[in-house]
Formats: sequence, C-alpha cells, structure tokens
Amino acid sequence: MSQSDQLLRFLFRERDVRGEVVKVGASLDAMLAGHQYPQPVKQLLAELVAATSLLTATLKFEGQIAVQLQGDGPVRFVAVNGNDHQQFRGVARLQSEIQGESFAELIGQGYMLVTITPNQGERYQGIIPLVSDSLTATLEAYFNQSEQLPTRLYLYTEIGEQQSQAAGLLLQVLPVDQEKSREDFAHIEVLADTLTREELLTLPPEESLYRLFHQEIVELFPSQPVQFVCGCSRDKSASAIVSLGADVIDEYIAEGKLDISCEYCNTIYHFDAADLQQLKQKF
Repeated sequence: MSQSDQLLRFLFRERDVRGEVVKVGASLDAMLAGHQYPQPVKQLLAELVAATSLLTATLKFEGQIAVQLQGDGPVRFVAVNGNDHQQFRGVARLQSEIQGESFAELIGQGYMLVTITPNQGERYQGIIPLVSDSLTATLEAYFNQSEQLPTRLYLYTEIGEQQSQAAGLLLQVLPVDQEKSREDFAHIEVLADTLTREELLTLPPEESLYRLFHQEIVELFPSQPVQFVCGCSRDKSASAIVSLGADVIDEYIAEGKLDISCEYCNTIYHFDAADLQQLKQKF
C-alpha cells in the first residue's frame, strides 16, 4: 500500500478547532480498477471516498458508515461504504449517458443519505436534499444539520488514465465555548482558504499542514492507513445462492452453471452444476 494512503487527525492547542487530512492514491486505483466509469463519475467517486474517510474519522465509534447519493440524473446512485478501520469500497450506477461534468449535471435532483451503523448501539440515518452544485457544500450542510457544528471541507481529485488520487481537508469547531470557538474557526478558515489543489494532492499531509498553520501550535495524532477492501468472497456468494431457495437453484442446475459478479471489485465467482447441487443439500 502506498504511503500516501493515510488519514491524519490534528488539533489546534490554542484554538477550539480540530481537523483531519486524508490522501488516497493506490487504494483508489484498486477500487476503480476493472470499472469502465466515465471520467466525471470516477472523479465523483474519488471525492466521495475522501469525504467518507473524513466523515468516518469524525465519529467516535466502532462500526460501519455508508454515504449514498441518489438522484434522477445520469448517475442514479453512487455510494461509498467505510468503517472505523478506514477500509472502504465504492460503486456507481448509471441510468443514462453522461452529458455534463458538474455535480448537479451528474446526480440531478435527489438527496444524500448517510447511514451510521455502530457495532454497539442504535443505527442512525441522516438525509440531506441535494440543493447545491458540489459534494463539499452538501456535506457541510449535513454536518450543520446533524452535529450543529461549523465545518469546512476541502476536496480535490486528480484522475489519470493509469493513476488517480484524491485528498481532503476537514476543519470543525470543538463543542466548547461557542463565542471563542467561532472566532477561532473563522481565523483558521482564513488560513485554510489559502490551500491550493496542488499542495493538498502532492505534498505529504504534515507538510501541507505546516504550510497552512506554521504560526499555530498543531498537535498531530498517529496516522491511520486508508485501504480499499471489497469484502466479497466465494463463501458469501455461496450464501447468497442458498438464500435464493431450492427451486431457483434447480433452475440454475438445469442451465449447468451460475456466475456471480461482485459489483464493487468485478470479481466473478463461478459455480457449476456440481457446486450448485452441493449448495442445494443445505436445505
């Protein structure tokens, strides 16, 4: 795994502001490999990967998170699933030919659905209408609605023929003295607005933070690797076949085979008639 695939949390010691910075390269390539997504869709998925990583890091829990965009545009569905180990997978589904490249042109009218599933505790869902023409503005609206904490998000991508990368920076007010924290946030936001796309994409996260905030006292926490992990397996595919029921399995036995393709990584699992007969014995 590339050294660039990492998330770094940080805290301003004299300001009531926290932050995270993420860079994703090799793991993003692994997720996109095998898919023939148009360039704008790859860019949207890359942004959503970086955003989901940052969103996951703001949550103090062990469990899963799913961030979905659904709309009536050419891209009817795009989703990234992540967990507290910073493992992710993502997929996009198209329903018509791509005509434009902007967020609104890709998704159209719709909403963002964030589903948080802790290993222990209650599941939470938040729904945000897609009223702006950017993923960053939509996510900032989500933070303001769900956590009611001022949050600023910066997302950049670079999609190449062979290699792609995405990077993101998140700043958020700490839930303490509101007046002081908002003043601190405004000050840090002014500094962060000088960040360039090239700096966030090309520099190590520590160097990006130093360039932005060298006049502040910034405490860095240990970095966390970010990885593409699909999670599919032959056993899971076999369980899915069993769930179809004996009658359906008989139909595929008559056809002589059943192939199951994973929509996340495009791995194809082949089951011949003998395999299917063995699975039928589970009933």
